[in-house]
Amino acid sequence: MKPSLIPAGALTPQYSNLQLPTSSQLTDLLLGQERVIEAFGLLQALSGQQLFLADFQGIHRTWLFKALSAQSKMPMQYLSGRITRAQLLGHQDSQQKRQPGALTTPGLLFICAESLWKREPLWELLLDAIEKGGFELQGQWQPLQAKVVLVGSSLLYSELRYHERRFSELFALLGELVFEVDLQKVAINDYVVWLAELAKLSHCQLTESALLPLLRYSSRLTEHQHRLSLASADLAQVFAEATFYSKGQALDANAIEHALAQRQQRHNAQEQQSAQNLDDAFIYLPTEGAMVGQINGLTVIETLDYCYGEPARITASVHYGDGEVADIERKSELAGNIHAKGMMILSACLYRVFGRDAPLHLNANIVFEQSYQEIDGDSASLAEYCSLISAITEQPIDQGLAVTGALDQFGNVQAIGGVNEKIEGFFKLCARRGLTGSQGVIMPKSNVQQLNLAPDVIAAVEQGLFQLYEITHVDQAVTLLMGIKAGEADEDNNFPEDTLYGMVQQRLDRLAGNLDEEPGYFARLLARLPFFNQ
Repeated sequence: MKPSLIPAGALTPQYSNLQLPTSSQLTDLLLGQERVIEAFGLLQALSGQQLFLADFQGIHRTWLFKALSAQSKMPMQYLSGRITRAQLLGHQDSQQKRQPGALTTPGLLFICAESLWKREPLWELLLDAIEKGGFELQGQWQPLQAKVVLVGSSLLYSELRYHERRFSELFALLGELVFEVDLQKVAINDYVVWLAELAKLSHCQLTESALLPLLRYSSRLTEHQHRLSLASADLAQVFAEATFYSKGQALDANAIEHALAQRQQRHNAQEQQSAQNLDDAFIYLPTEGAMVGQINGLTVIETLDYCYGEPARITASVHYGDGEVADIERKSELAGNIHAKGMMILSACLYRVFGRDAPLHLNANIVFEQSYQEIDGDSASLAEYCSLISAITEQPIDQGLAVTGALDQFGNVQAIGGVNEKIEGFFKLCARRGLTGSQGVIMPKSNVQQLNLAPDVIAAVEQGLFQLYEITHVDQAVTLLMGIKAGEADEDNNFPEDTLYGMVQQRLDRLAGNLDEEPGYFARLLARLPFFNQ
């Protein structure tokens, strides 16, 4: 069970045989939305039925509604923002002619649920009109002719069903948009057609060289090598920015990559400040040498529209005690519940190996050094475990290796989030200081399918200047970090003395008083006297 080096070819998604289509149409935007298409079919076929369309952040609503209108062969209207009674019911124009409202106009009527639900009188008016099949206006009955489609998030849909009894009766149909497509189910060039239609609606032209950076950007949005994002508004924004930088020329790879780089530069002020603190040594975090009880963990800092990786120094100290592994972050109220859960699992993992038959006469303290804001998540539990083993055995950890991964109680290393940002954050720090060839990151094997790294990281791996290791068990990590085998227990649950876990057992036995201590000076002196040897 050895850790494996991840080859450079696995560090980013691979695409082949990409071809731009000669044409595309509006309905191509419905790629992967079979459930929604079926829901709209039911909406058309069933009388008295209305639909709730659950969308997601990043979708271009107007284009989506036009595509659904084209698919259904029905005209459409969309109401959002400050919706008025006149828009719904109709009004008289300046020539005293009656103008029909949206509810009495045949076709699809898309309404932003958040815009309407906040205005209780209009909300009740809509539900009454749907329930009665129409409404009375100036003494005349106006039949409902529109198919109403409320649009909002899945969370809002659940909230409406819970709080509004009539809602679940009147909006019995649900169409839930998917936000990504699986390339094991959808052909890559079908997605290229989707991109081409987005580009056409954005009034720009793509070249074939632009496809690869667009696909890798889309894959990064989904955090998976075999999936691609359907966030049409996000990609349309990339097209708009790339068109500006290319001065209206057809978009090639350079235009897309430049637009993405400029976007990152506009949003990474906090990341640059963090890097400066490390470069100025305000934050102490070595990336060379070896130290006992200290390890480089990896964290992700998230803002509303940008996230980046930041290494963190984790330290552990041990002393005689009753077996408690203390989380200083938690005790100082700087850690969340998931981090606390991770620490409990770490303790359980330690007891599983070394505390089966007797309590551990050892206390430990683990802390994120120079951390002044709340942290959460269990992705540091692997690093914390390794630092604890180092502190117990007094064996130094290679500071050129950073670690990320979540543990279960059996020592298995589980997937974590933000793997690309974490790797790139540590790589940038090492690159600024100068790559030594021995630096790298230890990560869960289950996260390899999410790798989508920057070109400079991939180039460094290809040149042997930076390594990425995939592991499945904590024993692989401690072996790699300290250069000593973890060890395998015999039938009596004893480990060989020259292994890491054997050293842990010896330290624990000493703390428990189970090992004979070496006799002191006076004991050795008395042993030499004949009187005491009789």
